[in-house]
Amino acid sequence: MIKPLGAEILCEGNMTQSQISGGYCGDLLSDCIAHASEGSVWVTIHSHPNIIAVAVLVGMPCIVITNFQEIDPQTIEKARKENITLLRTSLTSYQAVEVLSKSGIPGTKKHA
Repeated sequence: MIKPLGAEILCEGNMTQSQISGGYCGDLLSDCIAHASEGSVWVTIHSHPNIIAVAVLVGMPCIVITNFQEIDPQTIEKARKENITLLRTSLTSYQAVEVLSKSGIPGTKKHA
């Protein structure tokens, strides 16, 4: 997943490929909490430390930050503390989702 995204590893959490059950793309934190499924890779443009809290709450082991956004150092530190894999790519969110989909990671949603 990392190589096809051309991603930089900002934090290597405890994620394994077997933990990934799907993907979710969204930039509204409350929408992600309401609709993302446990085990999802989360694709977002957000880099604020609150994304780590959302990932932990939902049970998402990996966040992909797109558009090569600047990352708050607190975000990386929180990811380390919570064992969340944090990646950054220059791809747009749309492109990142396309890459993940072609890699066999389906889109998922709670209550689908």
